[in-house]
Amino acid sequence: MSDPNDPFAAQPYVPPSERGSDADTQDAAPEAPDAAPPAQESVADQQEPPTETASPEPEPQSEPEPEPTPEPEPTDSATEDTVQVEQPQSHGIQRPNTSSTHEMPAVADRPQLDGADDDDREPTVMLPVDSHDDDGTTPPPRGRRRLVGTLALVVLAAGAGVGGAAAYDAIRSDDGGSVVSSLDAGSDGGSAPASDVEKVAQQVLPSVVQINVTGGGEGGRGTGTVISSDGEILTNNHVIESAADDGTISVAFNDGTNAKAEILGRDPATDLAVIKAEGKSGLSPATFGDSTELSVGQGVVVIGSSFGLEGTVTSGIISALNRPFPPPGSSSSTETAFPAIQTDAAINPGNSGGPLVDLRGRVVGINAAIISDAVSPGSNGVGFAIPIDIAKVVSPALAKGNDFEHARIGVTVGGAVASDNITGVGAEIKEVTKGSAGDEAGLEVGDIITSVNDVQISSSTALVASIRGYEPGETITVTYTRDGDEKTAKVKLESDGGKLGS
Repeated sequence: MSDPNDPFAAQPYVPPSERGSDADTQDAAPEAPDAAPPAQESVADQQEPPTETASPEPEPQSEPEPEPTPEPEPTDSATEDTVQVEQPQSHGIQRPNTSSTHEMPAVADRPQLDGADDDDREPTVMLPVDSHDDDGTTPPPRGRRRLVGTLALVVLAAGAGVGGAAAYDAIRSDDGGSVVSSLDAGSDGGSAPASDVEKVAQQVLPSVVQINVTGGGEGGRGTGTVISSDGEILTNNHVIESAADDGTISVAFNDGTNAKAEILGRDPATDLAVIKAEGKSGLSPATFGDSTELSVGQGVVVIGSSFGLEGTVTSGIISALNRPFPPPGSSSSTETAFPAIQTDAAINPGNSGGPLVDLRGRVVGINAAIISDAVSPGSNGVGFAIPIDIAKVVSPALAKGNDFEHARIGVTVGGAVASDNITGVGAEIKEVTKGSAGDEAGLEVGDIITSVNDVQISSSTALVASIRGYEPGETITVTYTRDGDEKTAKVKLESDGGKLGS
């Protein structure tokens, strides 16, 4: 059946042997309107040599009024749908399959373009089996292939959501449906409900500052937490210690103001310090929580000047509690030791001294350190914070300019390992100070302390960090082994007089 919309239906195919000169062809009258047009030949039909039986030459007759022939829609050369076939000079030679100007090789035979940008090449389309040209037929012309590529793209985009599919259906609908566009839609007029992290950030950000330090040929940035309305700020000792000898400290507040600051007191043993900003009042002090109530897995938020970007907020969970800091295998000295809160919330250089906050907006720790390396200098999901219960005991003395007195047992210890020489099993006593708290409790050289108040001790650092969590005068229960037998002792902790010791 012929296509009534075919613009060439009024010009039937004439074999080459029956054609005259170009002038004759141009002057030939069209067939009568009532003559049935022959079926349109496919390219596959053109592959076979034309039959030897030729139709007779049309006899001259009066030229009837020709039916209006619809003009083909204009196309550019890049997307022309008309298949142009070169006519052979010899009627008896079979035409090859390369006659189509848009013919493309089979998918498996197409060259791959390594490194080519998607914008520089045609979309790759897996053609259906019946469009393959291995059987001598011609694949769809370029314009149709591009449509297939567009369809593949729309299908992929629509797979991302119902809205994409609905928009495509509206555009392609045959019933005159209107086009749907996200660009024409207005705002829904509502904001997303505030998350717990957002609420915490809004509550705590006014109490967080950036600290800029220069001194001793060094400079750096850290974070601090406002602890009084007149400008007292809690931070890490390692953030401000370079300014301890004729250095300078400036503080950038959340409201955009800046002020100079001075050191009130610092404690290397717990890595805490208190500074005071000049000429400030009406500040918003942070609210302290209770680090003894924390649980592994609960959500926490970190706020600070990550890589110098002040007011950066990250979130995560508490990964472990009472983690000895410095951790085993690190290069840090036991001079600074504390029972750390471990978190996977992103802590980066510049976050030191900033708050670790629970989801009620209470500060539960002071961020102090991360495990990192030269390849990945930022957060690797292992960060450490000083429990706020230690800071609540240490910071009042530092704010008054006093040295903080740490609790101690009065013994010197070293690490104890199992028979594999790897596994830590406790802290072995190497020396006992005569008249010390440990001496009075009956501890001896060679004893291996394995726990304090039922908290496991696996190394000498763990013991030092654990004792730093208590105050002088408190009584603890120490579990230890002696000659393979497990024993316990009550130890009333003494003061180090502001000097370091265990």
